[in-house]
Amino acid sequence: MLIPWQSLKEDTLINLVESFILREGTDYGLEEFSLSEKRENLLQQIKQGKAVIFWSELHQTFDIKPHTYLDK
Repeated sequence: MLIPWQSLKEDTLINLVESFILREGTDYGLEEFSLSEKRENLLQQIKQGKAVIFWSELHQTFDIKPHTYLDK
């Protein structure tokens, strides 16, 4: 289920984003970014519609995916 970011309280949105960042362990290449920088970047992507938040009722988990995921 797609969750519109506007329906979330700001602190809830920030907590989701930080949780996602910390669990991903993504390699950001040669340049390291702080949690704050990663959070602001992902928040910007969500608010610009470049990334979307999904809730899985089956697994009771959320995920953040590129908006292109909707095209599949």
